[in-house]
Formats: sequence, structure tokens, C-alpha cells
Amino acid sequence: MKENILFICGSLNQTIQMHKISQHLSDYNLFFTPYYADGFLKFLTNLGILDFTVLGGEFKRKTLEYLQKNNLQIDYEGKSRYYDLVFTCQDLIIPKNIRNSRVILVQEGMTDPENLWYKIVKNTGLPRWAASTSMTGLSDLYDVFCVASDGYKELFIKKGVKEEKIRVTGIPNFDNVKEILNLDFEHKNYVLVATSDMRETFKYENRKKLIRKAQEIANGRKLIFKLHPNEKFQKREAEIKKYAPEALVYYGVPIEPMIAHCDVLITRYSSVVYLALALGKEVYSDIDSETLKKLMPIQNDGTSAKLIAEEGRKLLEFAYPKVKVSYYVPFWKTFRRKKLLDSKS
Repeated sequence: MKENILFICGSLNQTIQMHKISQHLSDYNLFFTPYYADGFLKFLTNLGILDFTVLGGEFKRKTLEYLQKNNLQIDYEGKSRYYDLVFTCQDLIIPKNIRNSRVILVQEGMTDPENLWYKIVKNTGLPRWAASTSMTGLSDLYDVFCVASDGYKELFIKKGVKEEKIRVTGIPNFDNVKEILNLDFEHKNYVLVATSDMRETFKYENRKKLIRKAQEIANGRKLIFKLHPNEKFQKREAEIKKYAPEALVYYGVPIEPMIAHCDVLITRYSSVVYLALALGKEVYSDIDSETLKKLMPIQNDGTSAKLIAEEGRKLLEFAYPKVKVSYYVPFWKTFRRKKLLDSKS
């Protein structure tokens, strides 16, 4: 009897990564779902209050559109069956109905810096999602954590992630950067600014300062802004045109071809900086270049998805008693499973 595997998706980037992993597990029953939550967060999601996050809005719409377009089986919120294995794109939220399944956490890309909110959440026990992706990996509610590089392994261990759970596999979409050089774009040799959705997610950003910095770096060269998919296009475009009327503004198109043909990339906190860095582009970021080089995802010719899938196969071959559940997992059963895992490690 084939075992069931659930892939919990999020942003389009995370969804594509999950799809790539699934292609190496076609001999199992595979199902996909947008990112989801329980309890109060689910209530807020249903009201549309969290549409600016991967729990709803444009993120969920694009995920469902991608899954349907690629004829992938959807099991919304993993409700219809028990799952022997779950791949999730983030552990800021671990739904109750997967807590008795084997779970593999897959790093998406760059994580947020360890700012004041990170310290508050870590020291007070507030929900992990309150500090965003800076808390990635700290749930400990997974069996394996697949990360981008040895640099990230070191970073996560310093934060408190258990070393024995980490596997340096590289991550899909960032493990074969040279392939984007074959992509076409209508402009060449320009300065590219990849903006963020910080303000849409209630963080502070001085966009005027970023625009002025970009003009200074461009120094007469063509200047192009690529808006984050979660930004309000018309409002942000008007803002850029106010301070940099000469700049071109793009939205809703892939950034990879734009990075392939730029001379310089300017960003704040974005995983796309790794694409530019791997291609030897001049890079400006809020993170210093030495740190970026240390953290940069390993380049393994696009084999990360296969390596992550193999971690899943290992877990499925690992025999221990399972209690099949659909929603709530009693604490004592979760504890029993953890105890069994610890005794086998």
C-alpha cells in the first residue's frame, strides 16, 4: 500500500520548490495544499485579515493556480487522510493535524534578521510567527530540516536548532543559478533594484532613501525597479516615479531574467541576492557581502530537490508505531512519538 505524502506550500517560490521535490517521489500518493493554520489564525485568515501573508490573499491564489495548472492533487489543509510524511515550507505554524506525521522542513531562502522582535519572541514564548522568518527552525516540531548551505547550518545551530536534525542539501530554485543566464530580457547592463514588501507586512522602510541610494549607485546608468509580488503596484510605482522619473518599474514578471542581465543588484533582505552573487554581479544589501558569501546556497547543478526527497524516503523507511489522526493529536501521543524517535537516533 502506497504511503501518503503532503506538501504544504506557501509563496509561489515555496510552491515551486515543493513541486520539484515531489517529482522525485512519484511512487507515493502525493497531495498538495496552500499554507494553513489552526484556531485563531485560521479565524483571522477566513476574515481576510491575514491576506498580506502566505495564509491568504494573492499568495494563496497563486499557489492554487499553480497547483491546478500543473494537475497536482489538492487536499486542502490536508483534511482528507492521514499523512505518513509531510514536507512543509515553514515551521512558524505547525498545524495540529500533521503533528503525528513525519515532517521535513525545507528552507525557502533568506531568513529575516535577528532584530528586537526576534529577541522578544524567543525570550517570552510569544508565537513564532510574531517574529516572522527569523524564527525559522525553532519549533522543533519536525524530524529533518533541509538547509541551503553550511553557513545556514551554522546560523540555525547558533539560534538553537538541533544539529542532528539539520541536513545540508541545498534548496531548489537556488542551487543551479547558472541556468538563468539562458533567459532573455529586453534590457542589458543596468542597475536593478529588487524591492521588498516590508510596509505591506507592517515593518518600517524608508523607500525614498532606497531610491536615492539606487540613483547614486546607477550614476547615469539605466535604473530598473522590480516590485515585490506582495506590493501594491500602482501606489509603489507612483512613489518611485516621484523620486526617480527616469526609472523603469516592473511588476508581476519573473525576476530571474532581470538578474541575469543586470550589472548591479540592490536589495535589502531578499533571497534573490544569492542569484546575483552566484553570477558574480555587484551586490548591495543590508547584509554585508562576507556574510552573504558564507550563507550562499550551495550550487549542486539542481540536485537539491532529489537530495531532499531522499531524506523523505529515509524517514518513510524508518519503522516506528504510528497513530493515524485527522485533526487533533493528543499531547501524550506526540510525546510518545518524540520519545521513540530520540531512542532511535
